[in-house]
Amino acid sequence: MKLFRFGEAGQEKTGVILPDGLKIDVSAFGEDYSEDFFENDGINRLKSWLQANFAQCPLVPTNVRMGVPLYKPSKIICIGLNYLKHAQETGAKVPTEPIIFFKSTTALCGANDDLIIPKNSEKTDWEVELAVIIGKRTSYVSESEAMEYVLGYALHNDYSERAFQLERGGQWVKGKSCDTFAPLGPFIATKDEIADPNQLNLWLKLNDKMVQNSNTSDMIFHVPFLISYLSQFMTLLAGDIISTGTPQGVGLGMNPPLYLKAGDMVELGIEGLGTSKQVAKAYSK
Repeated sequence: MKLFRFGEAGQEKTGVILPDGLKIDVSAFGEDYSEDFFENDGINRLKSWLQANFAQCPLVPTNVRMGVPLYKPSKIICIGLNYLKHAQETGAKVPTEPIIFFKSTTALCGANDDLIIPKNSEKTDWEVELAVIIGKRTSYVSESEAMEYVLGYALHNDYSERAFQLERGGQWVKGKSCDTFAPLGPFIATKDEIADPNQLNLWLKLNDKMVQNSNTSDMIFHVPFLISYLSQFMTLLAGDIISTGTPQGVGLGMNPPLYLKAGDMVELGIEGLGTSKQVAKAYSK
């Protein structure tokens, strides 16, 4: 299944994208795509409900806003320097263990919402990433069993303010958590839709110029390992987002570095997970 949420911010309804691409409104099911929904077999319950109620589900207009495709996840866990060529372009040592940081959930926004360049920012950067969505609570899971706890996958742009990240105390979260810095979606594809998350093409364009073009096979630490590794340090809850790192081609790695300014357009996509587009806007009260 492909799950999405649509409508004005704060008033989103739930939807499903059918195999033929049609979007239908399933809000009459009565549950949002929340931790409780995922933890309590919501996907299978929704499938059963659809079989009985499909004819009554209205179509979703094509021009509607796509919201964050899940409701209030407990955390966004990110993996730094997880692509070999990206580590090399930044001049960093290749990690021997995953570099973990958090991104505030208040950074979440719809896939095509505007990017707001933060107040006093001069180094806002882009990062196309594969996001893994956890489907049920787990801790201390083995690598061999880790995929049993995956709900699905989504496209994520891990926007980063490099001065906040690297020059303001040495902890990355400040540069990762600004409002609109986590456009997610346009949808979540359940894991049966993606044959191998470690073999997906992903790309990002800045003002129609391709700047990131890679494959998740370049990840240093792949999805099952990351889930198992993270679960040794924290409980993973249904709906938690694991953003698995970005490939080479970020603004920080260019010579000279290139950062976003108002009016810039960022487009990105991952094979099987759709595309998104954000237009950069200057911060204003």
